[in-house]
Amino acid sequence: MSGNAIDLVLFGTEHCHLCEQAEGVLVACGLSERYVLIDISSDDRLMAQYGLRIPVLAGTAHELDWPFDEHAVHDFLAASGDMH
Repeated sequence: MSGNAIDLVLFGTEHCHLCEQAEGVLVACGLSERYVLIDISSDDRLMAQYGLRIPVLAGTAHELDWPFDEHAVHDFLAASGDMH
């Protein structure tokens, strides 16, 4: 995938202060162009899967649960082969 491809998903909900903090970490890592925020509140399946875990960062084959910082995100990307 190219450096501009959206290949990460941040699962969360609107008005979630932890989700906002997680977005701040992703922006600080220079990933603002690589992720999309998925609001789980309107999807029962996603609520069941992520409701107690949000925010959750998902890559191509792995997930990273909150809390995470820039170092953890870089390790996550390296471990999942998503460094670009």
